[in-house]
Amino acid sequence: MRVQEVDVQLEPGITSSALQLLPAQASGLVLFAHGSGSSRMSPRNAFVADALAESGIASLLLDLLTTREEAADRQTSEFRFDIGLLARRLARATQWVAAQANLRGFGLGYFGASTGAAAALVAAATVPSDIRAVVSRGGRPDLAGAHLTQVRSPTLLIVGGADHVVIDLNRRAAAQITARCELSIVPGATHLFEEPGALENVADLACAWFSRFL
Repeated sequence: MRVQEVDVQLEPGITSSALQLLPAQASGLVLFAHGSGSSRMSPRNAFVADALAESGIASLLLDLLTTREEAADRQTSEFRFDIGLLARRLARATQWVAAQANLRGFGLGYFGASTGAAAALVAAATVPSDIRAVVSRGGRPDLAGAHLTQVRSPTLLIVGGADHVVIDLNRRAAAQITARCELSIVPGATHLFEEPGALENVADLACAWFSRFL
């Protein structure tokens, strides 16, 4: 498997250092989107990306906020809930992938965590023909708002069984998604899936979903 840092353009004049995992004979590629307080080096996302690689699926882990925006957000929370900004940058990253000769032809998917899940759904609604599947981990899909009814990508919402408020928000969001949508609850898991075996469960669910639809 080849692992490398790449620069992805998110806006005119704004690029993100991304981590690309490319297993031999990959059958698809998943772009990871997260909210503030995490990064492309997130151990939870890296765990899922490694599991995907073992299933023959490539990953692109990128930061949707600049270093300056991330620092400001830690003080004000002004960017983590700017779903439009996050979704636009994720869509631009998707365009970047399509322009890379070594990545063309891959089935594409999104893996979103926290507010990044809402950004993934909004981006999927914006470029529905390009995105074959979406997976949300402990996400806030409700923040995608009216875009939920426009999602055409098969969507899997994964929530911890002890994350009661987020379970309710995900159920409400799932009811609005007209595409194939499933809610999977990991028993006993809290928001960050730190309990023994919880993250392994997430990775197994994500691999199965992406392998099926990519």
